[in-house]
Amino acid sequence: MKTLKFKVAIFAFVLTIQMTAQQSSGFGFEFQAYPTGLIPAVYFEQAIGSNADLYARLGYNWIRHRDLGKHDDERGDGFGFSIGYKRFFSKTEKTKWRLGVKNDIWWNSIDWTEGNQTGNTQITVVQPTLELGYVIQKSNMLISPTLAFGYEVNVRTEGSPTGEGAILLLGVQWGRRQY
Repeated sequence: MKTLKFKVAIFAFVLTIQMTAQQSSGFGFEFQAYPTGLIPAVYFEQAIGSNADLYARLGYNWIRHRDLGKHDDERGDGFGFSIGYKRFFSKTEKTKWRLGVKNDIWWNSIDWTEGNQTGNTQITVVQPTLELGYVIQKSNMLISPTLAFGYEVNVRTEGSPTGEGAILLLGVQWGRRQY
């Protein structure tokens, strides 16, 4: 129940930022792929200056560690959110290159197999990430391919330990910026 309340509070906070914006804001869809999973998400951005944004997203993490985790096979899924900061290299517009830092929190359920044994592990993952993106904007619409590097840390584990470590993500954002 605490987890649900926390998720609702984060979602309400993000919506409040979005609705009370005095500067430009953006929202849209995001997709990231990494060697052991996929992340579809919705994101929200709020300008905090002429070349910087605060960023939040809500997403679903589809996980297939295969034998790259601590067991012969690890697969599962979970929901989570991200909070971050993005800085654009241009001082006059929010297009072209940007660099961001964010932190993801995921609540995942992992089914694993080790020989003849099977089990399930519930994990909470903290994932700090550095992301490079290139923003292409036409009118209010934008598309932004991204490359990110982070580190997954299982901060809470209920069950047998599962895979964690360095992560490389390729992604794309499709969205709309409001002025």
